[in-house]
Amino acid sequence: MARCRSYLRGLSICVTVLLLVSGVVMVGVGFSSIEGNTPVAELFEQLASTDGLMVLKVFGLVTVVLSVLGVCATSLHHKPLLLLFSALTFVEFVALMIVASPLVQVQAQMDGAVDEVFLNVTPLHRAERYIQSELNKLQASDSCCGLRSFKDWENQLPVSCFCKPAVSNLQPSSQSGNGTPGGPCVQVRSDLYPPTSQVSDRLWVHSEPCGPILKSYLSFPIKLRIGIISAFTTIAMAAVALCLALDLKEYWTPPPVETTVDDFDRVKYQPKPSVT
Repeated sequence: MARCRSYLRGLSICVTVLLLVSGVVMVGVGFSSIEGNTPVAELFEQLASTDGLMVLKVFGLVTVVLSVLGVCATSLHHKPLLLLFSALTFVEFVALMIVASPLVQVQAQMDGAVDEVFLNVTPLHRAERYIQSELNKLQASDSCCGLRSFKDWENQLPVSCFCKPAVSNLQPSSQSGNGTPGGPCVQVRSDLYPPTSQVSDRLWVHSEPCGPILKSYLSFPIKLRIGIISAFTTIAMAAVALCLALDLKEYWTPPPVETTVDDFDRVKYQPKPSVT
């Protein structure tokens, strides 16, 4: 039984240390500026929210303090401290679930809000110079054009939208319409987009829009916070369960007994006296 208690105590210490690490990660992410890496960040200023960062900062610091308390209580096997750590960690778990629940709603509403922003900013050639400059950088680096499609630029496509198609796609096509598919590139009608100094009578642009790329940039911080909070809740509940098991072990472990035989060959069972 002593070996079992030693294993249980070691496991409790390891899980509590993991809880301490998760608290440090929460604080680090809370003070980081992930949103600053989003291209064309000016477009999404109204969607920016610091609530999630504040949740990580506050609960991260609380987690670090409680984890230190838990490590001390587990190492010393101090029962009142074990109960206090378990109770406070469970209270933190419930509070975090209540406070962080809006993050899930924000994630679900993000696509609709971003689509509305895309609709308001088009046509892109009338947008602010800063937005056009940032979009040009994104289009050149990620081989995309426009927010929802290349049509967002109307008849003023920037050079960053131009694409070099594969040789097999350079054959004349009889298809009509606004664009002829050609893999990652699409050919547009010359009457809609007149030839420029960079191209002749054929104009090829990137077929992929930049909107999904921007959405992935925006959703990553929220998904990261939700993932960190989910990991914390799992570790916290494991730490609480192990500490309670360590604290209450003597109640669910049968006490040792010793047997004696009297003069009439009767077997008597009685608790073995504890050694202090």
